[in-house]
Amino acid sequence: MRADGDQYASEEPVTPSDPWNASGSAAAETPADVPEDTKVDKPAPGPVAAFFALVRELALVLVIALGLSLLIKTFLVQAFFIPSPSMENTLLTGDRVLVSKLTPGPFDLHRGDIVVFQDPGGWLGDSTAVPAGRVHQALSFVGLVPSNSDDHLIKRVIGLPGDTVACCDDQGRVTVNGVPIDEPYLYPGDEPSEKTFSVTVPAGHIWVLGDHRSVSQDSRYHPDINNGMVPEDNIVGRAFVNVWPLDRFSLLRNPSSTFVNVPAP
Repeated sequence: MRADGDQYASEEPVTPSDPWNASGSAAAETPADVPEDTKVDKPAPGPVAAFFALVRELALVLVIALGLSLLIKTFLVQAFFIPSPSMENTLLTGDRVLVSKLTPGPFDLHRGDIVVFQDPGGWLGDSTAVPAGRVHQALSFVGLVPSNSDDHLIKRVIGLPGDTVACCDDQGRVTVNGVPIDEPYLYPGDEPSEKTFSVTVPAGHIWVLGDHRSVSQDSRYHPDINNGMVPEDNIVGRAFVNVWPLDRFSLLRNPSSTFVNVPAP
């Protein structure tokens, strides 16, 4: 209190009751001041946009699947169609087999393995096979359907590099490095060979026979073409499973006991 009885006026903070503050400017509006019912959600895509989005996703999945199939076919596994009876009864005409491209390569080739190889030259003669359609060729190229074996053959390895393969001993059996072999996979009633022969397999080659000996045009029948030898570079791989028809699904196991007593060359 002053002596003259007047009081000092107390300074109270300005609390505006309207959108204008004490300085006369408009107050900043924050997102929290916006009523919930005035917020706008992003509209859902229409049916046409959703359809095209689905098509894009399916196309991407298809491209990835085709790429993986091509890589698998090129470096790992390829399917082949059996066109002839030369491997009966192990494989029948129309069977589909999977061939591992890791043999030969990371895995060694063994006597008794069943291999698919490209014609060394003249084994198939003049092919009369009907060319596959473009769709089949395209699907075969990426590995989605079995390859036609128009220029490939499938046989069993009997001789490896350095081996001497001959026929026949006193009991009519094939011998490898002088040891006769008993072949449980032979077609019933077939002889090991109607032809006599004696060959030594050079380095980088193999010597092959079909299981159905009486109808198989194998190494025995091409002495004028590199003495019936198949270059290892022509080998596509080792057949390891018969996948079709389903009732014939089976692993193509190596008959290791057949060659167990054969010495190294």
